[in-house]
Amino acid sequence: MKAANLFESIPSALPEELVEVLAESAGHTRIVRLVSRGHASPEGFWYDQQEHEWVALLSGSAVMSFEDPGSGEVRLVHLRPGDWIEIPARTRHRVESTSTEEPAVWLAVHWG
Repeated sequence: MKAANLFESIPSALPEELVEVLAESAGHTRIVRLVSRGHASPEGFWYDQQEHEWVALLSGSAVMSFEDPGSGEVRLVHLRPGDWIEIPARTRHRVESTSTEEPAVWLAVHWG
């Protein structure tokens, strides 16, 4: 059995986003804690994952972009604590910004 608190063990300095796999099942499903403080996707970089992803923002704030596959139009989504998004596989998306004062703590589930 493993146990911890999602808001503890957050380093005061985060030169890079903290990515921690909390649980996984034979490569099919992963539960991940991410901690961001002022982090964003690199300029011009888009995630285009082969897995589905469900992500919830637990603290802080964030702005994400999603590209419509048909039109190429980009939609911005502003997230606050409690907001969640299900991102289908092959949906191009990126993190535009995360809060700097309070860490943005995310919980993500990847599958399929």
